[in-house]
Amino acid sequence: MGSNPPGSRRYGATSRLGGVPVDLDQLAPAAPATGQMTLVLDQVDSVRARREPLPGVVHLPDWLDVDEQQALVTEFRAWARTPAGLRHPRVPTGHVMSTMAVCLGWHWSPYAYSRTADDTAGAPVKAMPASVHALARRAVADTYGSESPEAGAHDPDAAIVNLYPPRAHLGLHQDHEEPSDAPVVTISLGDTCTFRLAGVDRRTGPFVDLELRSGDLLVFGRENRRIFHGVPRIDDGTAPDGLGLPAGRLSITVRQTGFD
Repeated sequence: MGSNPPGSRRYGATSRLGGVPVDLDQLAPAAPATGQMTLVLDQVDSVRARREPLPGVVHLPDWLDVDEQQALVTEFRAWARTPAGLRHPRVPTGHVMSTMAVCLGWHWSPYAYSRTADDTAGAPVKAMPASVHALARRAVADTYGSESPEAGAHDPDAAIVNLYPPRAHLGLHQDHEEPSDAPVVTISLGDTCTFRLAGVDRRTGPFVDLELRSGDLLVFGRENRRIFHGVPRIDDGTAPDGLGLPAGRLSITVRQTGFD
């Protein structure tokens, strides 16, 4: 799929206000993890294993080691700078999202893609880094197998990098602005979160809740590529020490849009 123009979806009233720029250096640094929390997590480390909670949805715990996580955080700090840097997106009704985001390859603002950061200063979006492209291809191969059709065809061209500060959340939604059916890759860094899955045709329960920790990989594709999902909870102070992140969770979501 390649000829479709970037999607534009608008629900209800449309705000003329843009996103709210964020200076990453002004955010509070992550507090050291508490000894008690480290003990609790260590007690269940032995049972963390690959799981497929729903068809096409695969969770790979501890997919990235600490060095790989730190390298991604270093890259993120460069992506977050202006122009087309980190900002709180604003939905069309005017509400400012609690998450902060910076985009690579294609700029996403609710609910449309463009090549420029139209909800801030209009600067060109930063290019998709070769490192992120390679990481997403590796993720799909590790998820579905290197010989799978998904791995062979995967050519990601967009990343939405979300920073969840303490008490932030993301409501249930579908990733459906892209015409492509290629799987969605999500890499979790920093604080542990609850990642909630509903259904392809519903945003109501029953839900499947997954615990994503720093270094975990989640991929959803195939029949559940457009599943409703969200992040209702961030567990403050659970990030590994020394990542270099501000307080909260960093999510790197990589997609193949299907746009030219």
